[in-house]
Amino acid sequence: MNDRDYRVFTALFNDACLKYFGQQLLQPLTEAESKIFCNQVLEITGLSIGWKSVKNYSLAVTGDKGAKAENPSAATLDTLARYVLGAPYTTEIQRKQNESHYPYWFLYREKFNKAHPNNSAKARRPGILIILGITVVMTMFIFWLNLPTEMGLEFTDRFDHVSDTSLEKRGWFVKDKDTAYWRQNASQKKALTLYTLKGDNWPDPANKQQIKNLVMREVPYECFTAEVHLSDFVPNQEWQQAGILLLEDTTLTGKSARLSIAYNDFFGGFQRPREILVQAISSAGSGFSKPEEIAHKTIAFADSIDTNPIRAKMLQNSALRIEKHGKRFRFLYSGGITGNGAFTEVASQDLDLRPRYIGIFAIKGFKDSTAIIPAHFTFFRIASNLCQ
Repeated sequence: MNDRDYRVFTALFNDACLKYFGQQLLQPLTEAESKIFCNQVLEITGLSIGWKSVKNYSLAVTGDKGAKAENPSAATLDTLARYVLGAPYTTEIQRKQNESHYPYWFLYREKFNKAHPNNSAKARRPGILIILGITVVMTMFIFWLNLPTEMGLEFTDRFDHVSDTSLEKRGWFVKDKDTAYWRQNASQKKALTLYTLKGDNWPDPANKQQIKNLVMREVPYECFTAEVHLSDFVPNQEWQQAGILLLEDTTLTGKSARLSIAYNDFFGGFQRPREILVQAISSAGSGFSKPEEIAHKTIAFADSIDTNPIRAKMLQNSALRIEKHGKRFRFLYSGGITGNGAFTEVASQDLDLRPRYIGIFAIKGFKDSTAIIPAHFTFFRIASNLCQ
């Protein structure tokens, strides 16, 4: 394998690890991580890779001093490329019969080479031009950082297509996939449907922090506005909820903040009406056992909805928004029969939080008796903000 192809292989292996683990490969994989990674590749592609090879690849790619140079076979390169590119499921026999020329490896290599052209000719240009070029790029970058939201970069998703391949192409990845319910994610047209499965990122002495089918993407901005819309989400048992989750890492144990529409009928022994509320909470991460509830705003009473179902229409179109300006976070809610209701602020607070990931989720806490209901996400948007 020549130097150019080795660069492509390194990028391919990093992309494969990013797709599965949800983060860049910063250190070599353990034996356990290598095995579960190989199982995932086999499940998705139908093709196998040896876990020991994967562990050795991770040593080489991360620059471990004791690692030897790796020269993966064309079949292994094609298998990794098929996993990264979302190729159709196959078997070793079918690939040997129909695709023995390993097309997905060459497709990935072609895309990589187009995105990373050889810069040797540019390197021979006079140094003054390089310096000028760097100056121009840095000036444009600084200018971009200070653009207002309406001029800055943004990402919008209306969830017209929610297959794994389509979501991955748009930058989404799924953590802790529950296959049985994930298969139902297209149960409503033009929506991503998640279900309030057992789990929570709220620390619990008896349960591991976990959110199944947590749909995530990287946050590309230091300051931003993020927004989701939900259709007909009316939680009716504790602790059904759905909303937005901001994270500094993908483990659920780091610093985080979330905004959700939830159901509550627990008031510490006091008698109060069952409520549907907008809740915002933040967590300071490992070592801090209790999160902080930033907002607890009642938007409807369950009893009134039970006696007068027409009031449930006020939750027909709900929306949640989080704005980050420097350390200042604003949490907002909108709801109503129509989809153009105005946002109102439910809380605003300074937080020592620099989100690297954003997720959309549906959970029911750790209540076994609570029913599982769908949450239909119809819209997502994230856009850059000024940090001042």
